Amino acid sequence: MSPGVKIPRVPPVVSVAVLCLGGMTAALTQTLVIPIQSELPGLLGTSASSAAWVVTVTLLAAAVAMVVAGRLADLFGKQRVLVASAAALVVGSLVCAVSSSLLPMLAGRALQGLAMGFIPVGISLIREITPPKMASTSLAAMSATLGVGGAIGLPLSAWIVNTFDWHALFWVSSGVAGLVLLLSVFAVPHVRDSRNGSMDVGGALGLAAGLVAFLVGISKGNDWGWRSPSTLGAIIGGVVVLVAWAGYELRRAEPLVDMRATAKRPVLMTNIAAVAVGFGMMAQSVVVPQLLQLPEATGFGLGQSVLAAGLWMAPGGVMMLLFAPVSSKLIATLGARLTLALGASVLSSGYLIGALWMNAAWQLLLVSAVTSAGVGIGYAAMPTLIMDATPPSEAGAAVGLNALSRSVGATIAAAVMGTLLASNTVSLGSAQVPDQDAFRLCFIVGAVAALLGAALAVLISGRRSAATDTAVAGSPMVTGSPMVTGSPVVADDAAATVTHLDAQAAFAPTARTAEQAPDITTRV
Repeated sequence: MSPGVKIPRVPPVVSVAVLCLGGMTAALTQTLVIPIQSELPGLLGTSASSAAWVVTVTLLAAAVAMVVAGRLADLFGKQRVLVASAAALVVGSLVCAVSSSLLPMLAGRALQGLAMGFIPVGISLIREITPPKMASTSLAAMSATLGVGGAIGLPLSAWIVNTFDWHALFWVSSGVAGLVLLLSVFAVPHVRDSRNGSMDVGGALGLAAGLVAFLVGISKGNDWGWRSPSTLGAIIGGVVVLVAWAGYELRRAEPLVDMRATAKRPVLMTNIAAVAVGFGMMAQSVVVPQLLQLPEATGFGLGQSVLAAGLWMAPGGVMMLLFAPVSSKLIATLGARLTLALGASVLSSGYLIGALWMNAAWQLLLVSAVTSAGVGIGYAAMPTLIMDATPPSEAGAAVGLNALSRSVGATIAAAVMGTLLASNTVSLGSAQVPDQDAFRLCFIVGAVAALLGAALAVLISGRRSAATDTAVAGSPMVTGSPMVTGSPVVADDAAATVTHLDAQAAFAPTARTAEQAPDITTRV
């Protein structure tokens, strides 16, 4: 086809499907090595403590990437950062696929973690490329991928390991990531949503240092001992660095994260609630598989294999996706604030079921399904709350910080659940395993954390930010015509401006019609 020939733009539903696939693929890598975690020392020729970093390094890279990728997306365009995230996933997966020693495996896993920036950037892009009638459902589906990928990853990776060589885990990941990369280039529109500004490199380094120290202390507390100098030094040192980082950001003209905007009540309370809901999501991911896999000789264990345990939990991931349209309707009728509170309440009820019923695999499937439904509802509401209270030019970084809050909650949950399970044990041969009361206590703690999230959600202000209202009120309603650039998909500056402003007004009482969606076209 000759240059300048116009072909129809990609339908928004296709672009959203690509974003959801990319989000699930990135999230799947978080649980990819869980089935072989105990075998990693032998497979990589290293110690158990060193092999544990194969899981930890991905978590740390993802925590930093979710905020930094969001800021880069605000500066240089979201589609470009999505492509870069997908490329990092491809390279990281390939490095892991050809690795049989620790250092290259850690490098590959870190690159896989960096790809988690795909999720918040994809969330922040959705309102720019979808008409109002499908924006809410699309946001809900994309938000759910953070949990769906992890839920699907466990049974899928267990099946691959049982059927093929362990390197096949990463070859499969490479293939899917390659598909996501191609689709991100050709099926995700590049809207002119970049803006003038500079990257806060000092802020990025400070955030990385503080987060890495804090999360290492939390994630390694059970191994090192919670009172050990290493654990306390990492946690306290991380907090000190993060406090200093916040002060540094307040003095920056173009910060990585606008701390003043973050401190506004809707954003602050949503992010704190995200920690509680993230805690609730991870609690069942830690507790339920262990309970399913404990030997029946304990009197309460269910004796399931890793693959069977993953399959019992897989419907939870499906529930998150099924509740995306339900969450969309709830947001439209109740508002995002009450929807988040409802989701956290459903999550809490799932844990209460677990505290009472844990004697059969089908009961734990019910626990997983109910808690996952609550997570799906709650996760869908959070981006709406964040973007309604944040200027469009900062949406990427703001959504990234919210995703980071969920991740921090999940990390804390893994540490707390591990401590609780280790604190009450019974003998099984020469080994010590958690007793039934320890599992029941974990379910109760998960229920309390989710209820806290519900209470915090109720405290979120229902008013939109003044900055947002000013932007929407002063928006020039103009329509631009497509223009030719070197990018595969592009809209002109005027259309992009309307897109940004309409993104904030999508849920206002006088929403646009579908025909007013941004005119994004492809040129070859």
